[in-house]
Parts: sequence; C-alpha cells; structure tokens
Amino acid sequence: MGHYILVLLDENRLERIKGSDVENNIKSMFGGELKCIEVNVPEELSQKILKTFDTARIDARGAITDLPVAFMREFFNQIAEKKSIGPEVIEATLAKADQIKELAAKESEYLPPPDIEV
Repeated sequence: MGHYILVLLDENRLERIKGSDVENNIKSMFGGELKCIEVNVPEELSQKILKTFDTARIDARGAITDLPVAFMREFFNQIAEKKSIGPEVIEATLAKADQIKELAAKESEYLPPPDIEV
C-alpha cells in the first residue's frame, strides 16, 4: 500500500502552482481555512524516504510525517518546478538528500522562520 505526503499551501505557494495541473489537486482542510495537496507516494519510495530520514514516520492516516522542513521546502520546489505531483518530484527531492540532511541538522539548533513578505 502506498502512502502520501501532505503539502500545505500558503498564498505564495498557491501563486507558484497557479495555472498548472497541480492546481486541480488542491484540497481544503479545516473548513477551508487551509489548502493542501496530497501527493501519493508509491511503497518503494515510501520505504526509501523512511530509510533516508530517521525522523520520518507513517501516521494512522497513511501520511508520511515528521519530515525535515528542508525536505518539505525542496519537495514543494520540485512540485512547482516540474508542475507535477508524480513520482518524479519525490525522486528529484531524494536526489538532493545529502543537501537536505545538512540543512535538517541545523533545524535542531535553529528553525528558520518562513519566507513571507510583510
């Protein structure tokens, strides 16, 4: 059984995927207060993610959670760049695992604030 990764969307992220096929996969959570995309992850890639990132786990819903912030940022960047939520975005993100792990190691010391315009 495959799993999924939940990608939360803010206004900036929504703008980056606007007009692409990815936009058709947006779901609402919490009465429409949050927007997200559920990216299906094949079993083989689920296992690879779990082996690569020791904080990652699968929750009761089948979602892969507790991934490093650096992973989630790169994962969304791949979605926006490729305009896809297929396995290729997961593979492209995992190809940068070493860089992500370096950034993730710093997260335990300091979690950077989100990039937002005020």
